[in-house]
Amino acid sequence: MSSTTSTQPSLQTALSEELKRELMLTRRLLERVPTEQFGWQPHPKSMKLGTLASHMATLVGFLQMSLQGPETDLATITPLPSPADTDEMLRRFDLNAENLHKALGDVDDATFHEIWTMRRGEQVFMQLPRAAVARTLVLNHLIHHRGQLSVYLRLLDIPVPAIYGGSADEGPVVAPNVKS
Repeated sequence: MSSTTSTQPSLQTALSEELKRELMLTRRLLERVPTEQFGWQPHPKSMKLGTLASHMATLVGFLQMSLQGPETDLATITPLPSPADTDEMLRRFDLNAENLHKALGDVDDATFHEIWTMRRGEQVFMQLPRAAVARTLVLNHLIHHRGQLSVYLRLLDIPVPAIYGGSADEGPVVAPNVKS
């Protein structure tokens, strides 16, 4: 009986590969957000379409922020104005995705076990291991909003792209061959 040894990818490598796929799927949705509908909302308690898309374009920056040091003080960060149109929102998303991938390339697995703190001055919002930031604050959060955005698009009669399987508007998405 022969035995084969397989090596598991590092946490950093596995996360980077997962992010590539999830960001590609997210961008496919964001590309369909029409500028002229930025102010639309399905319910008074819901976010406006432009606000939701802008939030998603910015969300991936939280992981990059967490990788830059042990804490982030939001009081020291000047928020960017909301994107004026879909092209600007996509540029912001692409830049955040690119910066995130660069930041991931500069860390090792031990970094993901270290605690990161998000604060505004003296008020601490959260203290989490960076692995939890990646999974909860970024990936799960992004996937949640991607679901919302797909419903918004459906309600606006905009074709919804395939995400994990086919959609009513297109066949299944072909995943990129992601190798690091």
